[in-house]
Formats: sequence, structure tokens, C-alpha cells
Amino acid sequence: MLEIDQPISFLRIHVLEFRSVVMEIKVKGEMTLPEIRQALFEKLQEVEDDYAVRYSRGATLYINPTNGFGDDVKPRNKHGRSVDKLYSQGPYKSAADDYKV
Repeated sequence: MLEIDQPISFLRIHVLEFRSVVMEIKVKGEMTLPEIRQALFEKLQEVEDDYAVRYSRGATLYINPTNGFGDDVKPRNKHGRSVDKLYSQGPYKSAADDYKV
């Protein structure tokens, strides 16, 4: 058994946690991707117009792929590997955008 001559003191660290405000948009029901795209466009327009939100630090979109009959499907790339995540650096920027044309 180990004897300790001095009491052990524990260092308490208080971490301030800053939570960002998050708005959630849910699109319910099975529909085509163009229909979902339109629904998202309309909701984002509403957020901008009705709630004066002009910027966002990013966004995460989760989709539940189906075959059109309600059965789940697993997206795969051309090598047959399943694809779970896609990343985007934002919309395509043309040279005209860079040169302010």
C-alpha cells in the first residue's frame, strides 16, 4: 500500500463553453432531389427575408437516400465503395468573380 505524506490536490479547470446559435430546417416526406432543393431554397429565402439572417458559418445537410419506393439505398462511387460524406468549399467561382467583371 502506498502512503502519501501530503494530501493530493486536484486542479479544477473551468472551461467556458460558447455555443453557437443553430437553426434547423427539416424537409419531411419522400421526394426527388430537385423537389428537396426547391424546398430548401424556399426555406432559406424565408430565413433571409423573415428573420434577417444574411450569413452563416456553414451548413450541414443530411439526406436519407431511397429508391423512390421508400427503401433505403447506399450510394456508391464508381469503384463500388460506399459514400457517406461529401465536402464542399462553397459555390463555383468563375474568373469573372475574381476580377469583379
